[in-house]
Amino acid sequence: MAGAFCSDCYLLFRMNSLIRYFVEAWQRAFDYAGRSSRPEYWWFYLANLIVGLLLALLGNASDFFIRILMVYAVASLFPNLAITIRRLRDSGKPWPWIFISFVPLIGGVWLIILLCQPSVGPIA
Repeated sequence: MAGAFCSDCYLLFRMNSLIRYFVEAWQRAFDYAGRSSRPEYWWFYLANLIVGLLLALLGNASDFFIRILMVYAVASLFPNLAITIRRLRDSGKPWPWIFISFVPLIGGVWLIILLCQPSVGPIA
């Protein structure tokens, strides 16, 4: 039917967003300047979670994948830190707010709330 909603097309669009934001975050792994939008942050977070879970599941079958998971976990610290700092900046907070996660009990929740805040001002 012409003009009907295509669920397969929508799924492909979302997968394209997931891959695009994942690759972009790795390309900007050492870029702490600028800003990152909410979709950019959360799509990267989801993709990173999927890759980590996939490697962990494969690690049950082989020690080789456990080593790959450890290397990936250490390497992914760089894009995670960079995109979190850019996301905080986009929500109007300076980068030292990342340390709020060290506050016992409430810090991690507070950081998630900050990361969920809308963008402040126009994105250049």
